[in-house]
Amino acid sequence: MAKDDLASFVAGLPKAELHVHHVGSASPRIVAELAARHEGRSPVPADPALLAEYFTFTDFAHFIEVYLSVVDLIRDAEDVRTLTYGVAQDLAAQQVRYAELTVTPYSSVNRGIPAEAFCEAIEDARIAAEKELGLVLRWCFDIPGEAGLASAEQTLRIALDRRPDGLISFGLGGPEIGVPRPQFKPYFDQARAAGLRSVPHAGETTGAQTVWDAIRELGAERIGHGIHAAQDPELLAYLGEHGIPLEVCPTSNLRTRAVADLAEHPLAAIVAAGVPVSINSDDPPMFGTTLNNEYLVAARLLDLDAAGVAELARQGVRHSFASDQVKSTLLAEIDAYTATA
Repeated sequence: MAKDDLASFVAGLPKAELHVHHVGSASPRIVAELAARHEGRSPVPADPALLAEYFTFTDFAHFIEVYLSVVDLIRDAEDVRTLTYGVAQDLAAQQVRYAELTVTPYSSVNRGIPAEAFCEAIEDARIAAEKELGLVLRWCFDIPGEAGLASAEQTLRIALDRRPDGLISFGLGGPEIGVPRPQFKPYFDQARAAGLRSVPHAGETTGAQTVWDAIRELGAERIGHGIHAAQDPELLAYLGEHGIPLEVCPTSNLRTRAVADLAEHPLAAIVAAGVPVSINSDDPPMFGTTLNNEYLVAARLLDLDAAGVAELARQGVRHSFASDQVKSTLLAEIDAYTATA
């Protein structure tokens, strides 16, 4: 299949997205709208044309700095609703039928948005997205690791006390260096006891030990990124044997300098070792990518044709925390599309 034909196939392929951040998915259109609302109170440019330069990162620490400046644009419940529904529109336009959106309520609540209003705003957008766009949204409430244990406590309290209907999992993001995973064990223990699934980031900018810590201390059922598991054959074998998927985001890894070049990305080695993976976009507008583009990048790295790309989409569905009904419906839609494409 020609390159253009594969791009067309991917563009129409029904998909699930398992690793995508709420604020990090704000398109230039959404960011510019929010920046204009708060003009003069933020370094974020209100001109969409200037955002590409603003979203050019020197390293992971710079990415976090820029990311938090966009977080600071989310100042009231109306901003939260605008952001969330805008993200849903962009996902639906790529034929995403199901998405687990990583949300960091601490960042907004800490800036003065009441937890109840925050949860009501994302739920309002979720319900509208399913009704109007055919997109099933679910939430992962995420601890911002750079904010320490106080943020873990508050994230847990919001998750358990406010618990929006769409909440299914509990995560940990932000920097890995200097933020050891074991300190968050009590919070993950409580979240898991309440029925939330464990999906921490690990092994993105640090080595395999961080992934081991996420599994042993946090009970990880999926790993956000996890690409440096490739450094440890024993870990790769464990992930494969226990069916713990990695949420792989190739362009993100390049843009944050977690890998120096896509040619050096370990996705092929990870798959060859029998580790389950899903393909995801992480913070797509900030990284100048889309989920459709990430599928094409993965196709190049794994030397896949259309049938192989469709199987990647199926794996994304199977590794999700969607209900059995949503999974079976989406898998059938992928099969139908593949049969006629």
